[in-house]
Parts: sequence; structure tokens; C-alpha cells
Amino acid sequence: MKKTLFYIFLFAYAASFSAVAQNFKTPIEYLNYIGKETEQISASTWKYTKAVAHSKRARKIEATRKELIKSIQSAIKKIEAAKNGYNGDTEYRDQLLAYLTVTENYINEEYSKIINLQEVAEQSYDFMEAYITARDLINNKINSEVEKLNINQKIFANKYNIQITENNSKLSQNMKISDEVFDHQSEMYLIFFKVYITDENLMKAVAANDINSIQQNASALEQYADEGLMKLKDAKPYKNDMLLVNATKKMLETYKKEAVEYAPQVVDFMMMKQKAEEAGKSINSKSSPSKEEIAAYNKTVADFNKLISNYNNLNTNYNNDKNKAINDWNQASETFVSKHVPKD
Repeated sequence: MKKTLFYIFLFAYAASFSAVAQNFKTPIEYLNYIGKETEQISASTWKYTKAVAHSKRARKIEATRKELIKSIQSAIKKIEAAKNGYNGDTEYRDQLLAYLTVTENYINEEYSKIINLQEVAEQSYDFMEAYITARDLINNKINSEVEKLNINQKIFANKYNIQITENNSKLSQNMKISDEVFDHQSEMYLIFFKVYITDENLMKAVAANDINSIQQNASALEQYADEGLMKLKDAKPYKNDMLLVNATKKMLETYKKEAVEYAPQVVDFMMMKQKAEEAGKSINSKSSPSKEEIAAYNKTVADFNKLISNYNNLNTNYNNDKNKAINDWNQASETFVSKHVPKD
């Protein structure tokens, strides 16, 4: 199964300024100096986001990540050079540096921790949930820094009679769109993954011929499939695009069918297999079994042999249906992201 896309969102920060006071030269130059550096970071961030969304080449994604780190480090050095801020007022400058430091730490260090979580995420639903939660917590941390930054920007602007108009640039809009697209994808993926990992456990139980474990995992699979289907009823698709919702629904229906139809037939087959094996041990333990015992044993073996072909067909059909549903979901996920995350 393809791993879920790992993404980073740094909210594009820039602003357009119009002077209210006649003598605006120094504060405007100060803000433009800072704005120029943040615009470069926004451009590098968007390039990284596009690489994650539209490229499957790990080298390209890693190259854009390193480029983003360099942009942040360069901005930090240039903004640190403005030691006195504006006329000794460094509050806004210091808040911006705090934001950039948090951002650099996220991209350069926290990213590695998230990757480590991602590497084990597919071992269990709890691990996957922990990975996504950790990723979202770091994103929220950056959001918090952005909010502080915006507040300090407004404080600075009000202090020096500068009017700030909200940035509605194409870049900032693209970043906002990407955020929403990946949020929807993650929501659907967690619903998908809960049944996926439960099915993995069910298949391990089948391979081990563990009837109790098969029944337990089949019960859990049916429960999680039903829970997922209920969640989908309340899901809000991005821009009314039902692609991922429908693919997830199909996936859940396939797993539920496996739980209520396939698993019981597997249990029946295994119980018949056990019966045949026990009959064989019984007949072999006797030096001279009766004709009736031999006839009963032969009938049991014959009945079991008839089931083998049906059982093999059963496995083939359900595996084919399940693999198709998984492939369809992965394709839907890639198509959804590629369709909605802007390319420029």
C-alpha cells in the first residue's frame, strides 16, 4: 500500500502597504525589507508543497526541502542584521525571528522525527494516528506563531500609522487551497487505514489457521467498517468532490463483505480441515479399524477435498476484489491531490 503523503504547510506571509501619514519613508522601508525576505520563503514553501503533491521523485522533493531551509536561514541572517528594528523598536522583528526559528526547526529537525513516525505508522492504527497527530500538532504550532506574527505586525503598523491590507495574492491562496486539500485527504485516509490494518491482522490469523483470532478480527473489521460508513455520511468533501469519499465508501463496503461473508467461510473450511486431520489421526492410531470407521474417514476426506477448490476460488475472488479496491483508493487519492493542489 502506498504511504500517505507527508506535507508541510508554512502559511504564506506577506502584506501590501499603503501609507496614511505623509512622512512614511522609514517605516515603509523597514516593512518592505522584511516583506521581501518572507516573500522568498513563501515562494520556496509553495515550491516544496507542489513537489510533494505532484512529484513522486524523492530527490526532487528533498532538493526543494533543502532549498526551503536555505531560504529560511538566509532570511534569518538578513533580518538579524536589522539589529535596531525601526528606531530601536524590535518587537515585530523579534517575533518574526521567533517564527522563522520555529519554522526552520520544523523543516530541519522535526521533519526527521515525523519521518521516523511515518516509517512505523503502518504497523498499527494507533501508530498511524500518532503520526498524523504529531504532524498536525507541529503545523498548529507554526499556525500559532503566524498568529502572533500577524498581531505584532498590526501593532507596529498602528503605532506608525500604516494601513495594512490583507494579502490575497495567488501564492497565499494556493497555500490555503493545499491546506484544505490535504486535510480532506488525511481525514479519508484515517478512515481507510483503520480497516486496512485490521484486515492485515485478519489475514495473519488466516495464515496461522487461528480460528479464534479470525473471528475476533472479522468482528472488529465489521465494526470499523460500519463506523467508517457512518463517518462518511457526515463528511464534507472538498468543493463537493466525492472522489475520495466514494473510493473510501467502496473500500469499507469491500472490507465489510469480507468480514461477514469471507471470514465465516474460512472458519468453516478450517473446522472441516481440523475434522479431517483428527479423523486421520484416529484411523492411524488403530491397528485394525473397522469397515465403518474406514468408510467414515474416507467420506470425511472426500468432503474436505471437495471444499479445497471452492476455498481456493474464494480466496482468489476476495483478494482480487480487495486489491482492486485498495488500488482504486490509492489512485483516487493521487488524482484528488493532483487535481486540486494548484500547479502554479
